[in-house]
Amino acid sequence: MKKKTIILTAAAAILAASAAFGMTWLQKPKETAATPKFGEYQNPVFEPVFADPSVIKGEDGYYYAYGTEDDWGDGHGPHVVPILRSKNLVDWKFHRDAFEVKPGWKEGGGGLWAPDISKHKDGKYYMYYSVSIWGDPNPAIGVATADSPGGPFTDQGQLFTSDSIGVDNSIDPQFFQDDDGKSYLFWGSFHGIYGIELSADGLKTVGEKFQVADTQYEAPYVIKRDGKYYFFGSAGSCCDGENSTYHVNVGRSDSIKEPFKDAKGVSLLQGGGTTVLAFNEKKGKNGKQFVGPGHNAIVTDAAGKDWILYHAIDADDPRLLNGATRRPLLIDAITWEKGWPTVKGKEPGNGPAPAPAVK
Repeated sequence: MKKKTIILTAAAAILAASAAFGMTWLQKPKETAATPKFGEYQNPVFEPVFADPSVIKGEDGYYYAYGTEDDWGDGHGPHVVPILRSKNLVDWKFHRDAFEVKPGWKEGGGGLWAPDISKHKDGKYYMYYSVSIWGDPNPAIGVATADSPGGPFTDQGQLFTSDSIGVDNSIDPQFFQDDDGKSYLFWGSFHGIYGIELSADGLKTVGEKFQVADTQYEAPYVIKRDGKYYFFGSAGSCCDGENSTYHVNVGRSDSIKEPFKDAKGVSLLQGGGTTVLAFNEKKGKNGKQFVGPGHNAIVTDAAGKDWILYHAIDADDPRLLNGATRRPLLIDAITWEKGWPTVKGKEPGNGPAPAPAVK
């Protein structure tokens, strides 16, 4: 019995020592309410800034996101249409800038804003983009192409200017191809949202423009679902730091050229719009409070669920070092209710949430 007593005594000593150190060698790391678990994510999904996002999935299995030209304060200088890459829509890494040489065809120059990415029938990737500065009297829209979504992109020059198309502040383009194969470009910023048909090669406009929403909107994004056309547009101020009032409204139509109407039947040409996404009234479990959400894109995950990507502003950290509004990248799930899209709480997710499905 003496040998057994010695073993038990040693075991007791080990347990006592472990208790004294909190048994840290046996315990798992303590989780908090804000600790993401497997298959979860938290907003923002990319910082410091990634405004006006557009996204596409490449044949290599990666998602590629494109954002407005900005200086991230990383010593690089302005990123001329930065491209991010991700396997799962929430873990993004910088890939490259879209252009090796900034397009210089616009008189007076300007920043490259609000790129929109799409893949065309010829297998090439087309990126429509805005060229403008604040207060620009003649903003313009150009187009560039690449053989792969990761670029680099080759500029194809001007599609139109505000003067040539007859719409003030012509920025924020979005390419849309209908089921009949016809292609359209939607665009506009607080001077009406318009659409126009594009040529087969996507490099020219065809026919007359048509208006689909009024002067409260910019950043149009049109999708088709179950035979209906849905218009997502941003209203309010995008870039006033913590005081920004940006938010996303939606309208629906039976035809690509008809005015869109909100859930109450009010035309978006007459002040209509059903809110999909607005600001957080309170901080979330991750301590974040986001304001000014908007300028969205829509993407579908591997399970067929739709997600809205957009920029927003952290109310506690609203500015870049140069004073510009800091607009990181966020993503949230879309729920369809009786034929209308919405986001949970109609506000940015600011706590742990289930991540998009991936293969």
